[in-house]
Amino acid sequence: MPPGKHAVLGASSAYRWLACPPSARLCEKLDARFGAKESEYAREGTKAHALGEIKIRYAVWHADHMTAAKHGALSPEERAAYPGINRNRYHALRTERGDIPDDMEKATDTYCDIVMEKYLAAKEDDPSARLLLEQQLDYSFFVPQGFGTGDCVIVSDSLLEVCDYKHGRGIQVDVHGNPQLRLYALGALQRFGALYDFDAIRYTIIQPRIENVVDETTDREELLTWAEEYIKPRAQLAWEGKGEFVPGDHCRFCAAKAVCAARAAQALHVFDDGLAPTGELSDEQLARLLPYLDQAEAWIKDVRTYTEECAIRGVHYRGYKLVRGKRPNRAWSDPEEVKAQLLRSGYGAEQFEETKLRSVGDVEKTIGRKAFRALLSDLVKQGEGRLQLVPESDNRPEYNSAEAAFSDLEVPKTDNQ
Repeated sequence: MPPGKHAVLGASSAYRWLACPPSARLCEKLDARFGAKESEYAREGTKAHALGEIKIRYAVWHADHMTAAKHGALSPEERAAYPGINRNRYHALRTERGDIPDDMEKATDTYCDIVMEKYLAAKEDDPSARLLLEQQLDYSFFVPQGFGTGDCVIVSDSLLEVCDYKHGRGIQVDVHGNPQLRLYALGALQRFGALYDFDAIRYTIIQPRIENVVDETTDREELLTWAEEYIKPRAQLAWEGKGEFVPGDHCRFCAAKAVCAARAAQALHVFDDGLAPTGELSDEQLARLLPYLDQAEAWIKDVRTYTEECAIRGVHYRGYKLVRGKRPNRAWSDPEEVKAQLLRSGYGAEQFEETKLRSVGDVEKTIGRKAFRALLSDLVKQGEGRLQLVPESDNRPEYNSAEAAFSDLEVPKTDNQ
């Protein structure tokens, strides 16, 4: 199972500290002050990773046709390195995970299937191929005290493969130049580079819930050149807390995002455009404001959340106080007992219960996409997305307001036209 400690310059946060080196120490400072926070999504991801790991280990046991006798005959070193687990161990570990949602079950099944396909192919090519799961990998020869936990590493004489499982579906993770996977590869290269003859290194993102399974291949020389010329100098800056604060998309997962002065300055560009104090904003002025709106909205939300959390911990902000907001809607504490109580009192089920078709997304998850397309694709409707302003660099096609305005004036064609 993954270790509980985290590196200041961890692989999972490399996207942020490479883009904004001093953020590493600022995040460390805030975590030390308030304690590192784990979101509900992070807890769900941790659970999914653990479930995926034990599924792969159980699949390895089956693929090897392993038995208790064969396992007992292994040397102590071989047993310690063997990745498989038997049925009893699998079920015990699975029970520890608690209830498993259906979508997590399906996603981790997919993860397991993909990893096993890769591992068995590597074993067929090279019987000495090894599989390592949730392995701590040390890349401190390029990054001060750098280490991270690789979800899956498969190493053979022909290929080093680093697979990373992503349970989230809010952001599609890109594999190209992905620093997290490359840092894991550096750690694996340090450990196995002298033992295996591989030159090719493949990085694979497995994000089953949005069907994002992508890979990229480089070689040793390219990886080491990237590490020496790009990683090493920026990691040293980050370790020393030096360099320039650079706001960007990476701020999303930064512990310091609400108190970072550089991010505040970027958001406040909304107000320093030389706008006249009175009168009407011109179209040109509004156009200059648009690029800053998303950052400003996100920053305002982050500041509000941060100050509320600090106030709960006892921080007092002059002129403000904590109050209870609007109470949430009432909900049944025991729906089944409510039904039973009403039935015992002579009320009919039609008076308090209704049956309705589950949502399109729920039905699709239940029966699977293949069956859904075959049975129900013609029975689904979906409206157009809400119109919104985005930068011209956005790859979505531009909405043509003129075409939409005149579409209602077109004369429908008849069979004779």
